[in-house]
Amino acid sequence: MGKYVDIPACMQVIGDVYQNPALFDNEGYTFNLEDFTEDIHKVIFSSIYNLHQLGAKEINPSTIEDYLGQRTKMLGIYRANNGAEYLQKLSSTTQLAAFDYYYKRMKKMTLLRMYQEQAGMNLSWLYDTDNIFDQKKKQAQEDWLDNTPIEQIAEQIDSRIERIKAKYVDNADDSFVQAGDGADDLIDRLMKYPEIGYPLYGDLSNSITRGARLGKLYLRSAATGVGKTRAMIADACTVGCGELFINGKWVSNGTKEPVIYITTEQQIDEIQTMMFAFIADVNEDHIIYNQYVNGELDRVRHAAAVLEDSQIQIKRLPDFSLQDIENTIKFGVREYKARYFFHDYIHSSMKILGEVSGKANVKGLREDNVLFMIAVRLKDLAVENGVFIETSTQLNSEYRTAQVYDQNLLRGAKSIADKVDLGEIMLDVSQEDKEALKDLVNQNGFPMPDTKISVYKNRRGRYKDILMWCTSNKGTCKITPRFVTDYQYQLIDIPALKINVIPNKEESAF
Repeated sequence: MGKYVDIPACMQVIGDVYQNPALFDNEGYTFNLEDFTEDIHKVIFSSIYNLHQLGAKEINPSTIEDYLGQRTKMLGIYRANNGAEYLQKLSSTTQLAAFDYYYKRMKKMTLLRMYQEQAGMNLSWLYDTDNIFDQKKKQAQEDWLDNTPIEQIAEQIDSRIERIKAKYVDNADDSFVQAGDGADDLIDRLMKYPEIGYPLYGDLSNSITRGARLGKLYLRSAATGVGKTRAMIADACTVGCGELFINGKWVSNGTKEPVIYITTEQQIDEIQTMMFAFIADVNEDHIIYNQYVNGELDRVRHAAAVLEDSQIQIKRLPDFSLQDIENTIKFGVREYKARYFFHDYIHSSMKILGEVSGKANVKGLREDNVLFMIAVRLKDLAVENGVFIETSTQLNSEYRTAQVYDQNLLRGAKSIADKVDLGEIMLDVSQEDKEALKDLVNQNGFPMPDTKISVYKNRRGRYKDILMWCTSNKGTCKITPRFVTDYQYQLIDIPALKINVIPNKEESAF
């Protein structure tokens, strides 16, 4: 299945706006970096656009290079592709009179490409990019693309989706589906795309969770101060940052995925300093109190650049409703193409109590009813939008004496666990735990853990009712799994899963 892109059309559009930047001011045209798949095109286009927005009186190779002066990555791409000569090439082939044609063709290709990449759809039934031999069919496709408005193209695709939904989700025709329907396609799909998501922090943890899987809701619960927010920060940055400082050096982290971090308690700058700490592997206290040592300040400044280059968006919702959460997720999907969402804390608020009570026409709803409804809606949103959601809750007071660490320890509503795909409880390691682990640690050369994570639910997963034993550095937000046992402290051999992310330069952003 090919990539939907028309390079000549993109070149014409860039050449036209280079010659006539006033096209940006025409309300009939909308531009986005996602219209372009080549790095050099992204660099040149964004430079022209930004210079125009800044009020530049003249845009030429010299002003573009000056603009890129402090943007090291973009400047490197520009020079590696002989940017000045490339601009001359674009200028010489510009056809201003044909701009509208090339613009529409480019936007149509973007639409098809987004359906393919973001929704994972095979659109060969509509436009087959792999067809190279059937010239008659190829010409018919081109005529169709040129003569069909972009709105109609989207309607054709959406109509097909709706027909499938009506038949297989809404059961509109009351028909049964034979058990073998699509079986070969399912097998082939799982061979090509195993049910493994984008890696979260910790290879051993990924072995158990299979990463951040789309359509899933993960829940991590802990008492105050144990580190559930910092663990979530680590997961969010692992997904959203292209570079991390690990074992004394900066290491590529694969592609930068669009991430939305929803905070209901912390201020934005509190989230940022924790992210700096994780990315740079610098204790947050050193950042807050200006107590940098041994090059840490340089690492933190680099971390800030990494974060600026990321696609992580932070949304603060101190007093939220279910509708606020839904709007935030749908906006993130639509505007930022986000597929990974981190909602820091399931709890009731005055706003949500009023909303839920009004909808249910019931006064004085119990907290457990409200918390359960939040969990239900988060799971529904994950499925409806094809996104991953990670959230957390507090524990009740029973965790201090518990022998089994499961949903019964969740504060407010143990029923929350019914809706999640993965349920974890994070606790400090007790002195009793250390005594029980002493021989196992010594015999295997493990570090003595200070944090334990009980995995009590793992839908369709191999491992549950287990304990991940971790060492933590809360200052750097790193809670690292070291080994796994059952609840009787018997070692379970689970190999660490290294989920490799293959960077795709066509999806890189600036």
